[in-house]
Amino acid sequence: MLRHLLAPTVEVSAHCDLPCGVYDPAQARIEAESIKAIIAKVADNDDPDFRTRAILIKEQRSELVKHHLWVLWTDYFKPPHFEKYPQLHTLVNEATKLAGASGTKGELDAAKADELLAKIDEIAEIFWETKKA
Repeated sequence: MLRHLLAPTVEVSAHCDLPCGVYDPAQARIEAESIKAIIAKVADNDDPDFRTRAILIKEQRSELVKHHLWVLWTDYFKPPHFEKYPQLHTLVNEATKLAGASGTKGELDAAKADELLAKIDEIAEIFWETKKA
């Protein structure tokens, strides 16, 4: 009897977790812009306490970039997107690596931050094309 009461009565399907509009690559871009700004501030400041705090925040922001990209990759993008944009897997992989230990998380290299922003822009372009469909 209890199983009957808890059984779903309506089957619902959607291409994402919630109605569209909750996913946006802008979240990753904002964090990446923050990373770039932190790198510039660290370069202009010799205070070891400031630098330590800034590097910690930069590392946290790098993790957030990876998180936002992974959410897009695993929750928003679906097989038809990967078929239409076969480069998407590679773009997300390269972007998350640029936000990782060999990229902005582990280095104070503004060029890496620029590369990361460029990859996010490529992913965003595909994202917005899929929203038009």
